[in-house]
Amino acid sequence: MTVLPYLVAAWLFLIGCYGLATSRNLIHAVGCLAVCQSATYVLLLAVGYRDGGTAPVFSDQPPGSRPVVDPVVQALALTDVVVGATVTALLLALVVQVAKRHGTVDPDELSELRG
Repeated sequence: MTVLPYLVAAWLFLIGCYGLATSRNLIHAVGCLAVCQSATYVLLLAVGYRDGGTAPVFSDQPPGSRPVVDPVVQALALTDVVVGATVTALLLALVVQVAKRHGTVDPDELSELRG
């Protein structure tokens, strides 16, 4: 296997972190956080990939007769997608509440939130 999936995951993570660091809008920041989260999907799927592997269903062949992919990594990737969607929805709901109460989504203009 090549290192391309790992490079893609690192690139997605760095692009998302750069967007988070330079964001002047809370909605943009939530989107950049979702891009960072997508890097973990790529990384998990790259770890569980097996060249020539099939689904781990052994109804027609005995175990060990063919290469299979790891189902635990696939389950973790699916769980990661669900958790990422939930976190994104929660953060967007918080951004809507901040916009209603303060009238802006610019983090620099939210002076009431500073300590």
